[in-house]
Amino acid sequence: MPRPRLDPTEQQRKMVKSLAAIGIRQSDIARMINIRSPKTLRKYFREELDRGDLEGYIKVQQTRFQMATGGKHWHATEAWLHAYARRQGHRSEDEAPPPPPSFIIVPKANEV
Repeated sequence: MPRPRLDPTEQQRKMVKSLAAIGIRQSDIARMINIRSPKTLRKYFREELDRGDLEGYIKVQQTRFQMATGGKHWHATEAWLHAYARRQGHRSEDEAPPPPPSFIIVPKANEV
């Protein structure tokens, strides 16, 4: 006899989203709401998993930005500036250019 179809409640949806936001593994989230399989969790709660994960990341990035621009946490400011430079395709001032190759190929006189 097949299992009855899952009908997620609003409370379950909120819980899945909030647990995903703080980085809880899907297998643990499934156990929290009495689902045996992370596959079933993804089937019925895909939107909550995706949005929760993204909202958690955004919140941390906002906090990091506030720390970086607040003037009290210079390490956060430096880290944010380096990450920004990488996103823009620039090397930061602290990054040295790549070293030259350790050998040079010189053609023989008769090959020139």
